[in-house]
Order: sequence, then C-alpha cells, then structure tokens
Amino acid sequence: MIRIILLRHGETTWNIEGRYQGQEDTPLSPRGLEQGKKAALALKDVPIDRAISSPLFRSYETCRMAADYHGLTVEKDSRITEISHGKWEGIHADEIEARYPTEFHLWHTHPEQVQMPEGENLEDVRKRCREAFDEYAEKYDGETILVAAHDAVNKAIICDLLGLDMSHFWQIKQDNCCINVLECDKGIWRIVSLNNTAHLGYLVSGIEQKGL
Repeated sequence: MIRIILLRHGETTWNIEGRYQGQEDTPLSPRGLEQGKKAALALKDVPIDRAISSPLFRSYETCRMAADYHGLTVEKDSRITEISHGKWEGIHADEIEARYPTEFHLWHTHPEQVQMPEGENLEDVRKRCREAFDEYAEKYDGETILVAAHDAVNKAIICDLLGLDMSHFWQIKQDNCCINVLECDKGIWRIVSLNNTAHLGYLVSGIEQKGL
C-alpha cells in the first residue's frame, strides 16, 4: 500500500487579489508562509519517506518546509504543475468574466467543457496527474509520500481517483495549505482525509477564492 499526503500550497498574494495564477510562478504571501510552517509542524512526527512537489515556487516552498523536518530533498514533478489558464493568467476574476462571459460562466457550471484560451482543459490536467499518481503507487509501494500541488490539480486527481468525472470538479474544496490523505492498496484508491485545515486553527475556512 502507498499513502500519499497531498497538500495544497499556502496562500499567495494573487489568491488574495482573486487573480488567476495557473502556471505563473507566484510567491507565498506572509500568511501563506505561516500556513506552510503550521502544516510542516503538523506533519513533523508523521513518518514520511519521500517528498514530491510541483516545480512552481508556491508549492515547492510549502513542501520544503515540511520535508526539512524529515531530512528529505524535495523532488520536482512537472506533471503536477497547476492547470495552464493560458490568456487568463495574471488577470482578476472580474475582468475575465467581463472579457469571456460565456467561458467564465461555463467554467463555474460545466468546467469539464472548458478549454482555456491558449491553455489546458481539465482532461489535460487529469491525464498527466493520474499518470504521476499511478507511477507513485507502483514505484513507492509501502511508502508514505508527501506531495505538494495546487487547487485544480488536487481537485482533478481526487475526482479521478474516486471515479468521478471532471463535471464534479467544484464539489471538491481545497483550502490553502489543506492536508489530504490518500491510500492505494492493490490498485484501489480511497480518501482517508479531505481538505483538513485543523492545523491552521479552523475546521472550516469560509474562504471562497475567485482565482485558482
């Protein structure tokens, strides 16, 4: 059996502003750094054999803070990089809604039907993330792996591992620096913990971010 501790990165300034980040390499906000430290402390005494992160700094730094307690070097895997929003990246959600009203409405109602302009769709994300997770399950059987990724990545892979298509994308919530625990035994995946934020001092954040 493999156990994957799946993190979402800490808060960024663009999360606060409601800008779509996608594959833009944005830094953690001061609050995001504190969230990362709290997640690291929460995982300090949990046996972890390996640490893997998206190459983007916000996820890598979140992962590194936890990995340091275990003397682990963080490996980068581009397959778990955030969705490419294409022309939407760097733009505030309200401005995207004004420029692309049809696509923006569809993104929040039928996300599986949206092709980001000059970017990806959720099927692109699902395929590359599932390839990574299947590889982890095969290569690291018997280990506990820390994986740090992103909102859309986490939602897409959780849906897929549960056998849900991408139309269920918005039914999965991922707060900044939440902890999820996934297990795979003999090819069967299950969710042990989802969107846990107790280490941050609250059970429910109440935060609804405008941008991913």
